Amino acid sequence: MFNSVVAENISKKYEISKFQKETQFRDALINFAKRKLFSNKEKTEEIWALKEVSFSLENGEIVGIIGNNGAGKSTILKILSKITYPTSGKIKIKGRVASLLEVGTGFHDELSGRENVYLNGSILGMKKKEVKAKLDAIVAYAEVEKFLDTPIKRYSSGMRMRLGFSVAAHLDTDILFIDEVLSVGDASFQKKCLGTMGEMRTSGKTVIFVSHSMPTVENLCPRVLWIDKGEIRKDGPAVEVIEKYLLQYETFTMQYSMKYDFRNFFGREGSGEINYTGLEFLDTAGQRKTIVRSGDNLKVRLFYEVHEPVSNPKFYFTFYTEKGARIATFGSSLSGHYINQLLPGNGYVDIDIDSLNVMPDRYYFSFWIVGDREKKYFERIEWCARLDVEFSNYYKSGKGIDKEFGYVFIPCNWDFHDEIISEGHLNQENSR
Repeated sequence: MFNSVVAENISKKYEISKFQKETQFRDALINFAKRKLFSNKEKTEEIWALKEVSFSLENGEIVGIIGNNGAGKSTILKILSKITYPTSGKIKIKGRVASLLEVGTGFHDELSGRENVYLNGSILGMKKKEVKAKLDAIVAYAEVEKFLDTPIKRYSSGMRMRLGFSVAAHLDTDILFIDEVLSVGDASFQKKCLGTMGEMRTSGKTVIFVSHSMPTVENLCPRVLWIDKGEIRKDGPAVEVIEKYLLQYETFTMQYSMKYDFRNFFGREGSGEINYTGLEFLDTAGQRKTIVRSGDNLKVRLFYEVHEPVSNPKFYFTFYTEKGARIATFGSSLSGHYINQLLPGNGYVDIDIDSLNVMPDRYYFSFWIVGDREKKYFERIEWCARLDVEFSNYYKSGKGIDKEFGYVFIPCNWDFHDEIISEGHLNQENSR
């Protein structure tokens, strides 16, 4: 077995100019004045995106890269793809490389979908007949048959992503670099992509996959690199590395995501007479939940501290999907509950949800408290908590509930009546 990817002490430095980009005469004039006024002061800021990063991948290995935003994950892929070059260090790659770093990377807007498939193939060093042999499979997989001869510039972002992934997955490449672009596609196509990536385990392709989805990384990648502030924090088995990564932030683990401490939350807004201090996700008996499934009952306990007497406070919270779609808003006044006054001290309020009828997914919460005039915020904290809702066999049918069917599900019963159904077309006993 040989190493198909080797990175030796890779470092990458960016210099951020303090002068604004000159797109108009006005910008040039402003920058000229700045240079005259601040000629003796430093004009750029150095940022090290990567610091002496070293790792190697054996041929056929699938490795995930995880880390916070700005940690350097995408920079690694751009260097390995030779889109950018390291400030210092070396990379060694053996084999054909395909990269899917951004939606439609490598596509030419004026060319059609068909022409872009051939263009990508030629860039990868493939002959025209090789690309032609796989064209039908690429187009069918991407589901863009009707638009194959339409210029790419008229494609939606989802169509570009589907075609880009399909090209990368079908063409004869030895190494594949994938940044987290699958979120652009719909749920059914995401599932198809993940299935294809799973098949790559036995195909002999070397894959580096960057993602923020820990379940996906754990499922696809036996080995994971954790990048933190431009350095490798940990390199090892997926389960072990992901556990360490999540444990650095107690509020982002399943064990601790059922309890949050807001006392030191830095992004709060409002006049401050009353503040949220914490949050717990509990069951109806008041015990902390260890896992939440679609259709579960849920008690949301919000802790608060009153610093000065407040009249008629109204408590609200909203939860969203990862893409920012608002799922629901809960409010004390919306439910007909009113508080005349709160005096200085600590307290909490429980919000009981009989059935959390949302699809399995990751959700984020924002909380706020307003006064009499509604527009006066005593407190507002945005996207400060997360809840992972897991798969549920709610109907005991074995089919489960999947987010590809929408954002929410509405519990219902099906009752078939024999007199309105042709004999032989339905087994009533099995239909209930």
